[in-house]
Amino acid sequence: MKLYMVPLAPNPTKVMLYIAEREQLSVLMNIEQIVVNTVKGRHKEPAHLARNPFGTVPTLEMDDGNFIVESLPIIEYLEDKFSKHRLYRGTSEQRAKARDLERIIDLRIGGPMGAYGHATKSPLGRPSEPKKAAQYLQAIQTPMDHLELLLTDGRPFLCGEHVNVADCTMQSSLQFMRFIGADVFGNRPLLRAWDERYRERPAAQAVLKW
Repeated sequence: MKLYMVPLAPNPTKVMLYIAEREQLSVLMNIEQIVVNTVKGRHKEPAHLARNPFGTVPTLEMDDGNFIVESLPIIEYLEDKFSKHRLYRGTSEQRAKARDLERIIDLRIGGPMGAYGHATKSPLGRPSEPKKAAQYLQAIQTPMDHLELLLTDGRPFLCGEHVNVADCTMQSSLQFMRFIGADVFGNRPLLRAWDERYRERPAAQAVLKW
């Protein structure tokens, strides 16, 4: 298999962190990771458009030559294909809560964070939009408070005792914030501590560049 990605972008980073976390659990998927330089426009070239007609990353090329072009279905496919030491574990209810939290982070935090980054210091050269940036920053406050509240029970990771996809998703967006020099934590000491704790993990050390 091949994963077409770019290291800074949140969605590819989420998948890269997921793969690294599974490898730390001795699940070897033998996925070749290939950089598609989006700054130079390589994602819009015919070779990548043949893999992904939307010109986005990540894109997973499966062993049968077909492609998956969205980050979460890539992860779900790998969860199914390699059933040993999955990141989604526990009871049906626990797995459902973990998936729910991942969606909350991706849609209510990750999306606005990405938009905030491009409205302030876009690596793609988009113009600064201070008004929109302020709106995006405000949009993440309630879901960030939700994460801080979850951590009050002493859990080491966002879903409990074990790293889950939610951790990967949150860290992939936070890396983009670090890249633009933005501190979005506010007065949330538990979330800050979680961030420091997660970034000490071998998977984070292997994948995160900022």
